[in-house]
Amino acid sequence: MEHWTVDDYKNFTNNNNKKSKYRATKVSIDGHTFDSQKEADYYCELKLRLQGKQINGFCLQPIFILAPGLKYKADFIVFHKDNSTEVVDVKGFKTKEYIAKKKVFEDKFNLKITEIE
Repeated sequence: MEHWTVDDYKNFTNNNNKKSKYRATKVSIDGHTFDSQKEADYYCELKLRLQGKQINGFCLQPIFILAPGLKYKADFIVFHKDNSTEVVDVKGFKTKEYIAKKKVFEDKFNLKITEIE
């Protein structure tokens, strides 16, 4: 039987906690932590589009109040040159909770969420 030190156990449990429920790996860029590589890649794409003056700007993880005690956090809001606004969610997996919040969001704000899959 193998015996572990307290430090061995802490290292084991810390390493196991880093795995995502949906197998996505958190990625940090420019001091921002993204839930997946796909989301980080989209952030980099938005930065390039901003530098190229294709968009006016973007915002990370805006929070919308859907009802008392119910919030929806999108991944991005993109501000386009034609003064339109696009709410973007980068999705690898659509949870039941996300699908329900999406419907409430779209009904309440009369906006569509653009999903990047």
